Amino acid sequence: MQDSYQAWTWQGGHAPLDLRLQTIKAAPLAAGEVWVRNAAIGLNPVDWKVLGRLDDVHPGHVPGVDGAGTVVAVGKGVSQGWIGRRVAYHQNLHRHGSFAEYTPVAAGVLLRLPDALDFATAASFPCPGLTAWLAIEKIPARTPARLLVSGAGGAVGLYLVQLALVRGFEVHALCHQRHWPRLRKLGVAQCYDSEAMLADKDFYAVIDSTGPELAMRLAKALEANGHLVCIQGRVPQWPFPGFEQAISLHEVALGALHWHGSDAVWTQLTTAGEVMLASLADQTLQPEIQIRREFAALPQLLDELYQRNFSGKPLVLFSV
Repeated sequence: MQDSYQAWTWQGGHAPLDLRLQTIKAAPLAAGEVWVRNAAIGLNPVDWKVLGRLDDVHPGHVPGVDGAGTVVAVGKGVSQGWIGRRVAYHQNLHRHGSFAEYTPVAAGVLLRLPDALDFATAASFPCPGLTAWLAIEKIPARTPARLLVSGAGGAVGLYLVQLALVRGFEVHALCHQRHWPRLRKLGVAQCYDSEAMLADKDFYAVIDSTGPELAMRLAKALEANGHLVCIQGRVPQWPFPGFEQAISLHEVALGALHWHGSDAVWTQLTTAGEVMLASLADQTLQPEIQIRREFAALPQLLDELYQRNFSGKPLVLFSV
């Protein structure tokens, strides 16, 4: 482990282009932590959404939640067997993150990588893949049952569609038409590009990854005793009067586990994540198309993600 390393740091403001490249000193690891030498960084919307909006984050903070690389050092209480392991991780928003050559990560959140899986695909996975798993876990299994994924063309939606199909749901997708051919090839029963196309539809569950306003309106497409799962914000109020349609309302927040998740919960999540990573390695689970850049171009790529200048998964790779 080096004494210092390069990192993109937040110095103020809300814009990705406000990030500054700095050399920062490596602090001692806390008990239960490891140093990961990053080989790839996955960019997510949350990375720009939180800039300047976290009360306990100060100038010099390193953003970024997703990364993949190799464990190079371990702290107190962590097995030496981790050293040299290829891993991916989802980092706590309030800790120094993945926008760096090295990241200190709690050992309990590490995902071990299959030998056949490249670092870029691994780094693209944690935030959207684990979020999708948490969302599908909210819905009790029932077959046959129709399930609608709103925002199916995004990274979370793509994983959700595939997880739902494996669980035997009849999956429907609400998204832009450009995503329809791929979704139909995966096995989606029907695709829609507007709420108007959902008239007279009765779904057992609706999972929305776009925002609370749309989720609120999509509740009308649920059958009695159905399930509404919100990923991008809680709906502003209960969609129906009490005991009228008797739906169940769920919210998903991967970041909450860093504060409130027990060791048992993290073990369950990382175990599920490693199963999904194995499926990515053997190509039975399909990732998003990758948009790759070098570390020096990280703020520009994050800004393009903010501006929605492309469709695909943005990744930053280190030269090897």
